Amino acid sequence: MQELDNVQINFDTQGLWILNIALALVMFGVALGITLSDFKNLIKEPKLVILGVLSQFIVLPLITFLFIISIKPQPSIALGMMMVAACPGGNISNFMTHLARGNTALSVSLTAFATFLAMIMTPFNFQFYGNLYEPTATLLNTIALDPMELVKLVVMILGVPLFFGMLMRRKYQQFAIKLSNMLKPISILIFIAIVVIAFWNNIDIFNQYVHHVLAIGISHNLLAILTGLGIATLFRLSFKDRKTLAIETGIQNSGLGLLLIFTFFNGLGGMAIIAAFWGIWHIISGLLLASFWSRKEKRT
Repeated sequence: MQELDNVQINFDTQGLWILNIALALVMFGVALGITLSDFKNLIKEPKLVILGVLSQFIVLPLITFLFIISIKPQPSIALGMMMVAACPGGNISNFMTHLARGNTALSVSLTAFATFLAMIMTPFNFQFYGNLYEPTATLLNTIALDPMELVKLVVMILGVPLFFGMLMRRKYQQFAIKLSNMLKPISILIFIAIVVIAFWNNIDIFNQYVHHVLAIGISHNLLAILTGLGIATLFRLSFKDRKTLAIETGIQNSGLGLLLIFTFFNGLGGMAIIAAFWGIWHIISGLLLASFWSRKEKRT
C-alpha cells in the first residue's frame, strides 16, 4: 500500500489540454441554462442558500476530514477524498434531481451558486484540510503546490465558462437554449471518452489498486448523500427539498477534481484512483437513489 503514494497515472500534456477544454465545454453548456433569475430565486429563499452552502462547502469537507482521521487511509487516497469533497456539485445533479421528482429549479439554482462559490471555496477547503492532517500536509509539502495557481485554474475552468454562458443566455436566449441542448451531450461524451482513455492507458494500475479505494469511495459517497439529507431533515425542509439537497451534496464534480489532480499532482496514484472511482460510482448511486425515490412517489 505504501507504494500507492508514489504511483503516477500516465496522462500526457495533449490529453490534459483536451480534458481542460472538455470540462470547460461542460460548464459552458451548464451555464447556457442558467439565468440571473436562478440567483434571484435563491435570494428570496435565504434558508435554502445557507443550507446548500453549509452542506456542500462546510459540513461535507468536515465530515470527510473526520472520516479520514477515523479510517487513516494512505495519504494520497486521503488527499483525493479531500479534493472530491472540496469540489462543487456535479452538473448531472440536475438530471438526477428531476428523475427523483425533487425540486429541479432549486437544484439548478444551487448548482449555479455552488459553481460560483467554488472558485474560492474549492481551493480553500482543499488547502485547509490538506494541511490540517499531518500525513497529507507532508505529501503537499513534497509537491509544493502553489495555492494561487490552483485558484487560477478553478476560475478558468468554472468562472470563465459560467460568465460567458450566462452572458450568451441573456443576449441570445433562443440560440443559447438550442446550443445548450446540442452542447451538453456532446461535451459530456467527450469528457467520458477522455476518462475512459485515461483508464485504458493505465488499466494495469487501476486493476492493481482499485480494490483499495472501493469500500472507501462507496462509504464516502454514502456519507455525502446522508450529509445533505441529514441537514435538510434537521431543518425540516420538504421531502422534495430534502431529496434535492441529498443529491446536490452526493453528486460531486469529480471531473474537476481529476483535472486538478492531473494538473498539479501529475496523476498521483491514490488521488487519481479515488477521484476516478467517485466519477463512476456517484452516477450509479445517484441513479439508484433517484429511481428509488421516483418509484416511491409513484406508489404514494
